[in-house]
This record gives sequence, C-alpha cells and structure tokens, in this order.
Amino acid sequence: DMPGYFVNRPRQAIELMDEVGSDNVFLQYDIYHAQRMEGELANTIRDLLPRIHHMQLADTPGRHEPGTGEIDHRFLFKHIDALGYAGWIGCEYKPRDATPGGTDRGLGWVAAHGQSL
Repeated sequence: DMPGYFVNRPRQAIELMDEVGSDNVFLQYDIYHAQRMEGELANTIRDLLPRIHHMQLADTPGRHEPGTGEIDHRFLFKHIDALGYAGWIGCEYKPRDATPGGTDRGLGWVAAHGQSL
C-alpha cells in the first residue's frame, strides 16, 4: 500500500545488507507491511531474527491498533518472546478512534494482548 519503495520485502533488505557487508546495519521489521507483502510472519521473524534490531506494528487491514484486523498479535508477541527477541516493538498505527482522546482509549489492546507499557 506504499508503492515506489526501493526495497519491498525483508529478504531483499537482507540481500542488500549482505552486499554492503557492514556489521552495524540491521533490519527494521515492519509487521504490518510484512503481513501485507508476504504473510508467514512467525516463520519469517524466526528466520530473520538474528538480523532484526527493531520491530514495529499495526494491524491489517486499516493500519490500526492490534485487535482490529487479521493479525493474531497475542500469538505473535508470545512467539517473539519465545524466540528471545530483546528489542523494542514500536507502534506505528493510526488509532481507529480518531476523536480527541482516541489514542488513549485505543490502548486497551495492550493489556488484552498480555503486554504492558
């Protein structure tokens, strides 16, 4: 849903990173875009985890908070924890409730998905 990017899939980024050969270049894994581009989130995260140093999320469709679309974030968070990922998972979504205070009201997903702020 964001045409025109030079790199469209995580493995393309890994290929470029390998070509560059620098030990300080890492992958930012965007859960929302990865689901839209190729799915298989659990397996892809497992396979690429040694190269991932940051993740960000949004649900799809709609790019809203977890629990509003098709991604099973509760499962995914447990899976990521079990893999030993120690980095941050940033939230890059548009709150479904766009009215004043909607962001705060929309944070109910955090506890519902077994997480904390």
